[in-house]
Amino acid sequence: MHIFDEDTRVERAGAGTWSARISDRWGIGLVPNGGYVMSVAMAAMREELGGLDPLTVTSHFLRPASVGPARVEVEVVKTGRRFSTVSARLVQEAGEVLRLLGTWGRIERGGKPVYGAGAPPELPPRDSLAPAWSGSDEPAREGEMRMTIRERFDLRLDPATSGFLRGERGGAAELRGWLRFADGRAPDVHALGLLADALPPPAFNLLDPGWVPTVELTVHARAHPVGEWLRCVFRTRFIQNGLLEEDGEIWDESGSLVALSRQMAAMPQAQPRR
Repeated sequence: MHIFDEDTRVERAGAGTWSARISDRWGIGLVPNGGYVMSVAMAAMREELGGLDPLTVTSHFLRPASVGPARVEVEVVKTGRRFSTVSARLVQEAGEVLRLLGTWGRIERGGKPVYGAGAPPELPPRDSLAPAWSGSDEPAREGEMRMTIRERFDLRLDPATSGFLRGERGGAAELRGWLRFADGRAPDVHALGLLADALPPPAFNLLDPGWVPTVELTVHARAHPVGEWLRCVFRTRFIQNGLLEEDGEIWDESGSLVALSRQMAAMPQAQPRR
């Protein structure tokens, strides 16, 4: 079993209730990554619906998740021939962490787009780019956040959009790069909540890095991914009143659009203390 599947595994604990455990292997400092926590809840929603595909899922984050047991309470709002709507809440000891609403159905494999006004982001060849992270989770230096999530991915960022990694500021709040799971797991529609939140915020090109708490994250699945690598682009256009948005596109190796995402988040800040 791949790490993502192991760490999003749920077990039925009653009618509409699923037990889970939030892992420490997807951490941004002390806090588990929001897209990973969303994926845990989505796993329970999928099981409740008998394995349908997520078409659109919106998550509102009420408080930071913590490593440890969790409960996902799922309500099937409507079942139909094409679309089923389901809501869920992920709860831990401190209270409700996440509230979700989604529409699920079947995404046709190999379907051709009727219209498309966009194209995959232009990127340097993968082999010409060094991994963004070392691949090992070395102990953080004093004042730095420990980032276990870095171990989970092979990320190759376009240097033209990742100046913050070199201590540079300025330019556009845009990030482009190649992404895949480090353990060889093939991407699929059930991992899109995580994949839409896997890259650093593009606002780091303008602001000092820090913890960027997600307020809301919506993911629209458009196709089943083909291949191992994904081509990603994320953009922020407005930073105002302590909030920023992040719009994402995820494309597969065949050049098909896999997902669109939009996230609202708070500006970088210090992490909460445990």
